[in-house]
Amino acid sequence: MATLYYVHDPMCSWCWAFRPTLTELLAVLPAHIKVQYLVGGLAPDSDEPMDETTQAMIQKHWHTITKKIPTTQFNFDFWTNNIPRRSTYPACRAVLAAKAQAPDKEDAMILAIQQAYYLHAQNPSDDDTLIQCATSIDLDTAQFQQDLHAKHTQQQLQHDIQQVQNMGVYSFPSLVLEDNAQLNPIAIDYNNAFNILKQL
Repeated sequence: MATLYYVHDPMCSWCWAFRPTLTELLAVLPAHIKVQYLVGGLAPDSDEPMDETTQAMIQKHWHTITKKIPTTQFNFDFWTNNIPRRSTYPACRAVLAAKAQAPDKEDAMILAIQQAYYLHAQNPSDDDTLIQCATSIDLDTAQFQQDLHAKHTQQQLQHDIQQVQNMGVYSFPSLVLEDNAQLNPIAIDYNNAFNILKQL
């Protein structure tokens, strides 16, 4: 068996843009390749409001994405409806908490966070948003809230981040194929799953 690692952050806009192509790719993967998601953790915990320069930078990324991958949707109301924080670790922990409770709902949690953020202009740096996401995919809400701030969840986040760094991955999304104990970076084509499949 080979392992295809998908390194992501649920609040990474390029990961949101890559989702349709990733879904196509996973649907046609050869049976001998298993998939493992790793959260890379873009931005640590912070209660500080995001400065205007960072807000402008991220909004510029959104505009760039809509030009390069026109099917990607963003709700720019996010920037006026919220007090943005440069903090993605809560969303990463939410994915890990969902995975711990129901491994088959890991991707559903990622999608719920992405839709809350990019389509519904809600803030996944806030617990309330993450709890709503967990409820929407039928997780045990009380268990989720407990796991979200549990020590073991934070430890798993640090473990994922360390594994990602050991792979030499510092940008998201990234794909790495491990085969015969060798790590092979896979170039991402945001618009063509077949081009990625050919590399595999």
